[in-house]
Amino acid sequence: MGIRVGKTEKYINEKLESEGALLFNVTDPLDYESPEAAVSSAVSSAENGSDIVLVGGSIGAQGELLDFVTKNIKDKVNVPVVLFPGNIATITRYADALYFMSLLNARNPYWITQAQMLSAPVLKSMNVEALPVGYIVISPGGTVGWVGDANLVPREKPKIAAALALAGEYLGNRFIITDVGSNPQAQGFTSVPFDMIKEVRHAISVPYIIAGGINEESAIRNSIKSGADIIQIGTAIEQAKSAGSRSKFFSQIIKDEGRKRLKKGKSGFGDA
Repeated sequence: MGIRVGKTEKYINEKLESEGALLFNVTDPLDYESPEAAVSSAVSSAENGSDIVLVGGSIGAQGELLDFVTKNIKDKVNVPVVLFPGNIATITRYADALYFMSLLNARNPYWITQAQMLSAPVLKSMNVEALPVGYIVISPGGTVGWVGDANLVPREKPKIAAALALAGEYLGNRFIITDVGSNPQAQGFTSVPFDMIKEVRHAISVPYIIAGGINEESAIRNSIKSGADIIQIGTAIEQAKSAGSRSKFFSQIIKDEGRKRLKKGKSGFGDA
């Protein structure tokens, strides 16, 4: 029996093949003054270039709040709405899919397999597509590093990140994320180091997502040139005066770099 690829995963792979690089917007409902504001920001982002809207966060995005925000975004956008879960309660039937994540550098096995075991039957009963994601937290790690009890990968050790990513692919994950946590600038850090992105890209053949601390053009361009397939942005869009304008700006940069990649004869993931 072959690997079952769902509708959302197929959409991502086909877009990477045709466009070279993608923008994912993360909407954490708790970062907004109201659920309605979160919905408005996500919809505006999707209308202005975000290829997927992710909904979720490390703490508290669950229950009625998650249902309301996810359903209202999905009713208004033409792109997949995917859950970015912080724990087993961060699931709603109103999403198209969910990052079925294993935190590969967690100290606590709960975040590697136990949370996944507890949530899998619920996910199946809701008929929400699971996207197998290997998740790696890089220093400084932010809230996700603390909540996930991660053995943070040192920024100056790209080969550790690459080895974790390769192990994640060998374990069956069809996406890999390296994440420095939200707003690392507050601790004097930037996004995932470019030499680390290069090491991870050379190690794996599945789509590679970069997250955390990305808020300017140079970081986006250099991340894609180094091998990222997908740029995942939350805070920079949430804090912008206009989520739509900011998303459009980021999308144009990402699509420009994606076209350059395709002109070089590279199909997106696995060819950097």
